[in-house]
Amino acid sequence: MEPRALLQQMFEAAVRSARPEWCIPKHLPEPPSGRLIVIGAGKASAAMARAFEDAWEGEIAAGLVVTRYGYEVSCSRIEIVGAAHPVPDQAGRVAAARMLELVQGLAPEDLVLCLISGGGSALLPLPLHAVSLAEKQELSRELLKSGASIGEINCVRRHLSAIKGGRLAASCHPARVITLAISDVPGDNPADIASGPTVADATTCADALAIVRRYRIPLPDHMLQCFLTGAGESVKPGDPRLAHAEFRLIATPQAALEAAARVARDHGIAAHILSDRMEGEAKDVGKVMAGLALQVARRRQPFAPPCVLLSGGEATVTVRGNGCGGPNVEFLLSLGVALDGEKGIHALAGDSDGVDGQEEIAGAFLAPDSLQRGWEQGINPKESLDNNDGHGFFRTLGDSLVTGPTLTNVNDFRAILITDQ
Repeated sequence: MEPRALLQQMFEAAVRSARPEWCIPKHLPEPPSGRLIVIGAGKASAAMARAFEDAWEGEIAAGLVVTRYGYEVSCSRIEIVGAAHPVPDQAGRVAAARMLELVQGLAPEDLVLCLISGGGSALLPLPLHAVSLAEKQELSRELLKSGASIGEINCVRRHLSAIKGGRLAASCHPARVITLAISDVPGDNPADIASGPTVADATTCADALAIVRRYRIPLPDHMLQCFLTGAGESVKPGDPRLAHAEFRLIATPQAALEAAARVARDHGIAAHILSDRMEGEAKDVGKVMAGLALQVARRRQPFAPPCVLLSGGEATVTVRGNGCGGPNVEFLLSLGVALDGEKGIHALAGDSDGVDGQEEIAGAFLAPDSLQRGWEQGINPKESLDNNDGHGFFRTLGDSLVTGPTLTNVNDFRAILITDQ
């Protein structure tokens, strides 16, 4: 099979493995003796709500789910609200406030089913009282371009929120809470998936303050006071309000990589999953992976070609240029520059939600001739990389990976195919 087609099949298999219609029916809860309330947030949450409605034969007393604009899926018994991502907006703030109101006054026999996926952090922007939405928006922009990891970003978010860091589950007390989650974070830490609205948080205000200072992010004095005084402290492990809260992972980056590996093996290509939790600067990850790919291609170590190297996780980009690019295309362009046209090495990198960075483009394809075709178009690949313009580079070549909303999110997907020359 042609390398590009095989890479695309692997990506599609990874995404398909995390689609809610496959995952939700396997994890239906027992019907409660009281009321069932369905809430949720994330890029996949509307599709999760639809999958739950299709599989659930019992009553639903009320439901409210917030998802990214363009990711809405119609439901008959659960209200779906669109909001902005990755920088939050007023629609998300209103939806978050309504969600807290919806779970007030519940009884022990009631059940709250929470459908959570990646993107929920931005889609549930309910700031603490002293913090305005505009301030949260500015903080989001600064964090996203700082190079901070997703764990660091979400730690800060949890300590400036009235709904994250276990606060949503605490508001449901004394009802039972079952969270069905699709993980988009390295390591599948529940506290980092949508900033953990239904799970206890072991991090502290002091941790959040250290992150802000580490990345030199300026904050208004009243935001700093939330950290300094502990006013933004989240719900901690052992809190009795979370005694009846249960968390279930229903789709993960590792499972997506395993699905892609099966496709490769079905075509006679050895598949090696290197990690489901690679983090760091996308540019640096690209250089490291290029070194490994060259060792395979030239030395047949540690694997012999033909083979594919698979990895997931969440790379970051410290923005220094003014180009148009996300972490997947930044990784891919860095990989290409380091490979310098090495024959027999093809790659795909894409975000499983269909959006890399802030572009409606999932990622891109890299071929041995990509850099040469760039030069022929008058584009300097190294300058594009320095300008954080991966999308611009691959778009010009016609090598962008465009999927539209995939309605799920299990993080970055990277595949490097090394053929036997």
